[in-house]
Amino acid sequence: MFGRSMMAFAIVALCGAAVPVSAAAVDPGQHVNVKGGGVALHGYDPVAYLERRAAVRGSPAYTATYQGVRYQFADAGDKAKFEMSPARYVPAYGGFCAYGVAQGFKVDVDPEAFSVVNDRLYLNVSKSIRTKWQKDVPGYIRKADGKWDSVKDKKSGVLGGLFS
Repeated sequence: MFGRSMMAFAIVALCGAAVPVSAAAVDPGQHVNVKGGGVALHGYDPVAYLERRAAVRGSPAYTATYQGVRYQFADAGDKAKFEMSPARYVPAYGGFCAYGVAQGFKVDVDPEAFSVVNDRLYLNVSKSIRTKWQKDVPGYIRKADGKWDSVKDKKSGVLGGLFS
């Protein structure tokens, strides 16, 4: 069994390099991977992931706020769809890497390394981790679902603050 140091080493090795993240607990119990200015998904359009199965950059011209977090959209139509049913479009695990959460860490994502499973958006830190994730999606979702309540309160950063 890996100790914490070995697990951290293994995740760094798999991810290539862990990316520092900033997370905002925008209201009690809300833990979302956001960047400067409180924008989720690195500014990518959450509706495009589900409706077009594509990673599409949003525009500051089309912005909506849900639970204190700003989301950007490619066009007014996607913004309107989001506003009608925002919970449908927000990513799993606050937009942190789903594989990382399954391992017990909050790790930033590559917005182009995504999967849509049962109409739910899951993001990964890299395309190589997405490939690993796709080898056992149901198993990793079960693990991440079971760990999210304890992981969401961890400090964000390199491997969830493990080295801080």
